[in-house]
Parts: sequence; structure tokens; C-alpha cells
Amino acid sequence: MADVIKEQWRLPKFRRVGRSLVTQGMRYRAPFILVKPQTYMNLSGSAVTSLLASTPLDPSSELLVLVDDLDLPLGTLRLRARGSAGGHNGLKSVEAALGSDEYARLRIGIGPLPDDAPDQADWVLTPFAQTELSQLADLLPSLVDAVECWMSEGIEIAMNRYNRRGTTE
Repeated sequence: MADVIKEQWRLPKFRRVGRSLVTQGMRYRAPFILVKPQTYMNLSGSAVTSLLASTPLDPSSELLVLVDDLDLPLGTLRLRARGSAGGHNGLKSVEAALGSDEYARLRIGIGPLPDDAPDQADWVLTPFAQTELSQLADLLPSLVDAVECWMSEGIEIAMNRYNRRGTTE
């Protein structure tokens, strides 16, 4: 997702900053930073810690975390202003880094886990099938639009506009 945003918004190349890749730009007359952690997902809070150490921001209104989510059906978007990590280890890591669940998140459905999947971790790391890739590609414009809406109009409007079920249900 970060790569798609970088390309569509014509941002500079990512550069390594600590354990993340970072680029930045201006959007809606405001500066922003796009961070792509280069850690295991369950350690992604370290990217937030690094960001907060170098950039003063209010996570409750100026941070949007994008994650894939096995608990949501493929093609589902779910924006939330705050709340539980819901068993998602990446969000647990971010919450631990912030000491709070007061930050926006955009969950991107990649589930459900098939009944015959031997191991959740192995299944999540398995490449998508061609039909799944096609469905995710169709979702990308909405994902970028949802991020833009969050930036320009806020989380409440973004949630009302973009929280929807995928077409696979």
C-alpha cells in the first residue's frame, strides 16, 4: 500500500531511517510522512517509536496505521478512530509503543483463514492467488482515496465514506 501511495502521489524515493523506509511530501497544504516498517509485523511499533522521537505529532489525530487483517474478508476496508488491537499483533505493537489505543487505523481484509490452513503464520506469508491479487488491485484506488479523505476531511467522514464490505461476501 505504501508503494502505491508513493507512486500515485509522486513522492521521492523511500530512504532508510532506522528500521523503516520513509518518504515525505505535502498534501492539502500540510506536510506528511509515509513510513514503511522493515521489521516483522509484530514489531511495527518500533517504527512508531522512531517516528515520534523525530517528529512531534498527536497520534490521536495525526497518525493513520494501515494493516492487513486476517479477520476481515478479502476486499473489506475498515477505518477506526481508536480501539482494540483485536488480536492483531502489529496493532498490539503500535499500541504498546504509543501507550494508548487512541490512533486511527485502516484495516485491509485478507481473510478468512481457510479451514484447511495448517498454520496461520505460514498461510499469511503465502503469495496471493491470481484472483485474490485481482481483487486487491481493484481495491487499491479506494484505499488511496480513503487515506486522502482521512487527511483532508478527518476520520469520521472517512469512516462513513469508506467502511464497506468486499464483493466476495
